[in-house]
Amino acid sequence: MKVTEPLPDPSAVLPAGSWDTYKRLLAYVKPFWVAFSLAVVGNIIYAAASTGMAAAMEYVIAAIENPTEKNRLLLTLVIVGVFAFRGLGTFLSQYFISYVGRQVINALRNQVFNRLMTLPSRYFDDNASGRLVSKLTFNVEQVAEATTDAVTITLREGLTIVGLLGYMLYTNWKLTLIFLAVGPLIAAVVSFASKRFRKISQRIQGSMGDITHVASESITGYRVVRAFGGENYERHRFQEVSNKNLRQSLKMASTQAISIPVIQVLVAIAIAALVWMMLAPEIRGGMTTGELVAFITAATTMAKPIRQVTSVHAKIQKGVAAAYDVFETIDEPPEQDPGTYSPDRVEGRIDFDQVCFRYRDQLDNVLEGISLNIPAGQSVALVGRSGSGKSTLVSLLPRFYEFTGGDIRIDGRSLRDFSLKALRAQIALVTQNVVLFNDTIAANIAYGALRNCSREDIREAAAKAHALEFIDRMPQGLDTMIGDNGVMLSGGQRQRLAIARALLKNAPILILDEATSALDTESERHIQDALESVMQGRTTLVIAHRLSTIEKADRILVMDNGRIAESGRHEELLAAGGAYAQLHQMQFSEQP
Repeated sequence: MKVTEPLPDPSAVLPAGSWDTYKRLLAYVKPFWVAFSLAVVGNIIYAAASTGMAAAMEYVIAAIENPTEKNRLLLTLVIVGVFAFRGLGTFLSQYFISYVGRQVINALRNQVFNRLMTLPSRYFDDNASGRLVSKLTFNVEQVAEATTDAVTITLREGLTIVGLLGYMLYTNWKLTLIFLAVGPLIAAVVSFASKRFRKISQRIQGSMGDITHVASESITGYRVVRAFGGENYERHRFQEVSNKNLRQSLKMASTQAISIPVIQVLVAIAIAALVWMMLAPEIRGGMTTGELVAFITAATTMAKPIRQVTSVHAKIQKGVAAAYDVFETIDEPPEQDPGTYSPDRVEGRIDFDQVCFRYRDQLDNVLEGISLNIPAGQSVALVGRSGSGKSTLVSLLPRFYEFTGGDIRIDGRSLRDFSLKALRAQIALVTQNVVLFNDTIAANIAYGALRNCSREDIREAAAKAHALEFIDRMPQGLDTMIGDNGVMLSGGQRQRLAIARALLKNAPILILDEATSALDTESERHIQDALESVMQGRTTLVIAHRLSTIEKADRILVMDNGRIAESGRHEELLAAGGAYAQLHQMQFSEQP
């Protein structure tokens, strides 16, 4: 059924008009043209059968007026044949257009997700995760209505209208022109309703994103919500966004509810005019009673398809609004990746050369003129108060953010020379905000590019991270499911799995961002021993709040307001009596 053809280019420019957006959406149908063609054939069959039902009224009247055996048999065959023909058309149109629609949704959903996987960190900083999930679920389903229901109704009912009009013109063109006189009025009502549908649909997309966002935050943070008595606040917040969605949905319903009966009344006026005019002999001409009844039947039968075609605009406008939002994400420029250098393994020498950085919406630099040379295999600890730039500095190394001034080099090559994949393959990362997946312990340790690691290697990494002591007590050991973000584990256990993951990667550069923050004193001592052995032969950047964990570092940097305030070994900095000595004294004086 599917013809192999490339999907539309996701980097195409986002069209401004709703018709352009819809045309772009319909371009996704092209690879499935065979199924779409069968759906069109089905719609033609359906329309022909509907026209045939109206035309058959002439035979019904003839059979009533002259009930011979031949007429009775003919009438019976016509009724069964017309309905069977119509049933075939219904099946072909509904199944194959649904097939095409779901394929389009699948393609769109995959394109959106694939693009999300390539977008820079700033995009995720600017967009709440709940709203992004809403794009993948609710918005894409709205597109489904535009590509399935809307296309089906437009083709099926539109062709029915054409068939019935053709029959009416053939039977009596004068009466048909009278019926068509009401057409411009119907078009005006539809045009007004369409604009309103599109505007309201855009608001509904936004309000659904808000609902997903608020619900996601409340569900994932349920412990904080309950511990701090936030239930009423969250209920109020959810009720607000839900009510906003309700108001927009009711506006959509009222517009649809008003426009449909107005169109029906206009069609009824046209039919009433026909009935009145056909009584005039000069217009009726030589039409028989059967032809008159068939003509009236065709005119009244047209009321339903006209209503359907006009009401489909609500679905189309919903789909266009959703498609515009979906295409907006697809058209977001991905991370810049011009580099081509892809070494198997670097030595790990890192040079920061007058590095500056500022976030897009900030005027002041977060990092100012950072110059630092780290020999391969050396461990460097970053300390300082919150907001001093420690985490920002290490985030530049895997290019989660692009430095805005100066240069960063690994083994003498600028980070921008590396391809992103090759660069990040050289770096293992452990943060205080551990991310785990709703999968087994083994799958969380051997995640992503590590998934082909042997069971022995996974156990060895877990052992070095002192994680086996709790893993072996689990019901299925390494195969135990740990729940959403490792909800079944303690903070220390989750941290040790993240460390095991970094150990398994065996990268030449290791970044530890508060990696031992969630551990108790005993676990920290074990992990510290493990980390010290792991650091051997690796260039390690350690961000630490507890100064006791970095006393053995080759060099300690004290960060302050985006600059390096002090640099040296633990003993040297204590002897200097500067910022590090003050931090050290404050920490240890707080301890009992």
